[in-house]
Amino acid sequence: MAKKNWAVFPHKDKAFDLAGDKLAKAWPKLHAGDQEPFPDQAHITALLETHPKLGKDAAAIAAQLQEAWRCFHRGDFQQAYESGVALKALGASVAIKAAGIHATHLLDDEAARTARYEDLVRLADEALVALPGEVNSHYRRAYAMGRLSQSISIAKALAQGLAGKVRESLVTTLKMAPKHAEAMTALGLYHAEIVDKVGGMLAKLTYGANAADAEKHLKAALKLTPDSPIAWIEYGNGLLLLHGDKCEDEVAEAYDKAARIKPKDAMEALDMAWAKAQIE
Repeated sequence: MAKKNWAVFPHKDKAFDLAGDKLAKAWPKLHAGDQEPFPDQAHITALLETHPKLGKDAAAIAAQLQEAWRCFHRGDFQQAYESGVALKALGASVAIKAAGIHATHLLDDEAARTARYEDLVRLADEALVALPGEVNSHYRRAYAMGRLSQSISIAKALAQGLAGKVRESLVTTLKMAPKHAEAMTALGLYHAEIVDKVGGMLAKLTYGANAADAEKHLKAALKLTPDSPIAWIEYGNGLLLLHGDKCEDEVAEAYDKAARIKPKDAMEALDMAWAKAQIE
């Protein structure tokens, strides 16, 4: 992945520096949306007992993985990605999230962004084979494929069968973790995008997608994580896809709520800045 593509995170904040035990203390709130388990030695030990090929030194791997997440939360996305990739399947979750968030907000070159998402899909597929019991092996696959499908033409996305694969991974994620708010948001957006692209009747008959389920999932995510900027942003985006200008006031209100939330880390700062730009 070309280093020249890694624009620097522009909203540095000392509050995002989670040195030492600050990471563990902040973890439940930081990861309420994606249900990522804290990568302590006990968690890594359990994974290595089941998957010994992934490594031997649980303490060292846990320390490296925690540092990769610290990089992510403070906005050092390239370092988070590279550290995650170095840990192979054990670091795929942080690598995919870091590179994906960076591409979405800070990578302007469309071709480079598409190539980034293609790389992340391959990384996610490898992680799913290695760690099928981890919830976010399924969710990061859906995330990477969803971002890829948004960056290419609808014809290409449908030809590659991305829609069905995204839905499959999201449904599996929610079966394993019913309170996974990011997966709930993504599934709601999946329904909304299909309805928008192919129309209500074809969406329902061919893809099992409909407007009612879109709004249901998006609202459920808001209940789970009401202080998450992305939950409000995607709720607004979903309403736009489903109803267009008819819901412009409600969409503006959703963006406004996202823009007013105090960000807990670099990702939320980027989401908040995006929402603020929409209403200025």
